Amino acid sequence: MGLQFESAIVLLLLVPAAVYVAWIWRTASRLSGWRKRIAVGLRCLILLLLILSLSGLQSYVTIERKAIVFVADRSDSMTDDAGIESWIRQTAAAKSEDDAAGVISAGLDAAIEKNPDGSDIQSFSFSSKVNTQFTRLDEALQLAETLLPADASPRIVLMSDGRENVGDMLRQGKLLRDKGIPVDVLPLPSKERKDASVDALGLPEKLYQAEQYALEVTVSSTFATTAELRIYEDNREISSQQVTLEKGQNRYALRGLAKEQGLHRYRAELYANGDEVSANNAAYAFSRVSGPPKVLLVEGSEGAALNLSGVLDSGLIPYDLVVPELLPKEMTDYSAYDSIVLANVAATRLSEKQMLMIEQAVRDYGAGLVMTGGEDSFGLGGYFKTPIERALPVYMDLRGKREIPSLALMLVIDKSGSMAGDKIQLAQEAASRTIQLMREKDTIGVLAFDSSPWWVVEPQLMKDPKKVTEQVNSITADGGTEIYSAVDQAYAKLRNVDAQRKHIILLTDGQSSTNQSYETLAANMTKDNITLSSVAIGDGADTQLLERLAQLAKGRYYFTNDQSTVPAIFSREAILISRTYIVDQPFVPAIGQAAEWNEMFVSGVPRINAYIATTPKETAEVALTSHEPDPLLARWQYGAGKAVAWTSDLSGKWSGDWTSWDRFKDVFSRIVKWTFPQYQSSPLELTSRLSGSSATLDVRSGDSGFEGDLKAIVTDEDLNQTEVTLEPTMPGEYTGQLDIMKPGVYLTNIAPVGGEGDTAKGGVTTGFVIPYSPEYRIGADDGEQKLRQLAELTGGRVLALDKPGDAFGGDTVPKKRVRELTRALLVCALALWLADIAVRRLHVPWHRLAAALAPLRGGRRSPVGDAGSATLERLRSRVAGRGQPPAATPPPASSAVTRAAADPPHPVGAPAPPAPAAFGRSASPESDGEAPSGQDDRLNRLLAAKKRRGR
Repeated sequence: MGLQFESAIVLLLLVPAAVYVAWIWRTASRLSGWRKRIAVGLRCLILLLLILSLSGLQSYVTIERKAIVFVADRSDSMTDDAGIESWIRQTAAAKSEDDAAGVISAGLDAAIEKNPDGSDIQSFSFSSKVNTQFTRLDEALQLAETLLPADASPRIVLMSDGRENVGDMLRQGKLLRDKGIPVDVLPLPSKERKDASVDALGLPEKLYQAEQYALEVTVSSTFATTAELRIYEDNREISSQQVTLEKGQNRYALRGLAKEQGLHRYRAELYANGDEVSANNAAYAFSRVSGPPKVLLVEGSEGAALNLSGVLDSGLIPYDLVVPELLPKEMTDYSAYDSIVLANVAATRLSEKQMLMIEQAVRDYGAGLVMTGGEDSFGLGGYFKTPIERALPVYMDLRGKREIPSLALMLVIDKSGSMAGDKIQLAQEAASRTIQLMREKDTIGVLAFDSSPWWVVEPQLMKDPKKVTEQVNSITADGGTEIYSAVDQAYAKLRNVDAQRKHIILLTDGQSSTNQSYETLAANMTKDNITLSSVAIGDGADTQLLERLAQLAKGRYYFTNDQSTVPAIFSREAILISRTYIVDQPFVPAIGQAAEWNEMFVSGVPRINAYIATTPKETAEVALTSHEPDPLLARWQYGAGKAVAWTSDLSGKWSGDWTSWDRFKDVFSRIVKWTFPQYQSSPLELTSRLSGSSATLDVRSGDSGFEGDLKAIVTDEDLNQTEVTLEPTMPGEYTGQLDIMKPGVYLTNIAPVGGEGDTAKGGVTTGFVIPYSPEYRIGADDGEQKLRQLAELTGGRVLALDKPGDAFGGDTVPKKRVRELTRALLVCALALWLADIAVRRLHVPWHRLAAALAPLRGGRRSPVGDAGSATLERLRSRVAGRGQPPAATPPPASSAVTRAAADPPHPVGAPAPPAPAAFGRSASPESDGEAPSGQDDRLNRLLAAKKRRGR
């Protein structure tokens, strides 16, 4: 143990402190004797303690022990974890009792497996999970450095193949070197596997329609074999050929033809004989083919899009005609179209994901959207509270407009065990969406059933929608399935409800355990004007029973294998049963406000026979209105795209006069073209650079004077969106960073930002691809050489697999365990300062204290105390006798008593006899009441000595 100072120069203050103490000794005239010595001594100690605390006095103990943190690379390129665990356990043989050992797992992230302490590592095993698709060692080294204790000789042991693909471990090594932390490395071999990978797929980023292009594929292989190479354009195979792979790198060139305009995704896939790794067998590329705008025309019923096809043909607008079931299921496929037209398409025929992709294509990527009416469109199609409704300029429900018949609706929901998971959650969402469509005068009831029915919500007026929704969300799935008793209970309750429309919606994915007379039940329901619609989910449902029951009860039957369509089915049923959304009174539309469209209608417009009633949104432009008034033709800007709603049909059933109008094709051709994106308004070019798990987006503006702010909306394959702020680097150039956590396809829309953060019109839609992690690339850089550089940089060693004990070898740098003494010194100085004040200011009568303590010592007074008391009594007597006449020598006690008895009493009023002389005073008349000078001097000396003793 030793002492040290943080600022030893402060000790020079001891010189003036010594001078100050000497000055106090000479000037302390009020103190004398032992009090002076104690006071000065305390002052010396106080000054010494204060100077030591200012100098940073510390005590320390020298410790010689090691602290090692093992950093284990557990990425997919490494050997099995069992080998690394075994090597760490074997190092315990060379570990002393005082040494500390910790373990960290490294992948893309880092996790602490064991904190560095003296506990045993002979039974160590990995327990944490890390992202093994990437290797990032610098973050793991940084975490290891924070775990090393300060009172031990630090060291890090890195076990890896050195093939990092994220971060820079050499840069972190420089920081560790500056802190005096050596890094030992244990080079480990990568997995030896037969592997063939597609390294790159290259083709021009921009093409023109009908242009030929060269497509180049780069393939690497660790062995010679044969393989099949397939090329896809937008999931459509355009080439397939057998190739021979040589060990090393192989290149193949193909020719292609750009047939269709739009943004296309290309994919190359390799199927090699004997290949042991499949994660690296595909590569992707993007290319935009320039050409005329293209439309995706979706036809919901036969003939619904016939007239629209003629409109597009007359306007020379290319289009693809599909049914709802053939809509694209990937976001990139929608980027090939400039506008999407839904012609009388029911929401029940679209999945929730497809509707979400259409909405994002409009909002974020500038595509157009047009919806035309019909019996399966708008509210009747079940679009209430869907992504499509968000993109359109109209609401699907009627808000405070006309009188709607009162509705009594019973939701009979299967809650058996087979409905657990997503099914019951979507059933709850469907019920919640239906509740939002109902009004206060409507009646709602919710009956859940398994083997027996259970009333979740007893039939009641819709007074508190929030409470009803909470009760619906409490349904849990378990038990069997019994349909008849549930429907019978719902009918029994509903028949007594007073409402103009009475309807039951039955949802189930199973089969009833009993077979009752559904015909009789349905006949009674029809007699009481109660209808029933049934929804069958999946192939396990009793589809025949449910379809027959719906037919008998005058309702509709739905079957779906996509449970995400259930909410749309429920909301459609709630609207259909009211039978008021179709307005079938002929009228001539009135012209509203739609800027440049007004000129198309100034010469008059044909009559409309029927339409679907909707409510215009607050910022929508209504070009044509009905007599109600309801919107017939409405439009608005939605994000980066535009959307139009035509609430009548275009098949001729409701709008025969319009389809035969001589200006029909011209008018609707202009309406569709209005929705096309205006790319030329934002001349932006995007390039992307990939580095590990990060993508750098570089944007350049073709306009040298462009000074606006930019942002990017990036969408992955799961439709998750990320907004990236693009920072300007120089005039007209921007850059942004995006973290990529998994491989996949990423669509990107770059556009100027409006004054209030809204994306302005126009932009560039492009994309980039992460085919697979660099972890799976063949022929990566030599990682062992980089590990050796790290060891040399930090002063570490290169360890060997067959010598695990060397991990705890090497020199130990002694460490000091320091203890700060400043606080203790200040506390002592404060206590001594209080003692100093007490010594200088307080007067303690020690003789009185001794006299008071005498009885506690057995009642005996000390000789010194008795002598002092006698002297004090003599002094008091002499002081009292000063100025008194001398007293006669006292006679013996017996004579005095005899004389006192013989003398008569002194008569009253007679002069008093003279008082006896004081003790010790002379009786001679020469004294005249004054003490002799010799006695005076003696008394003064005694009083002075007494005062000195009292001090």
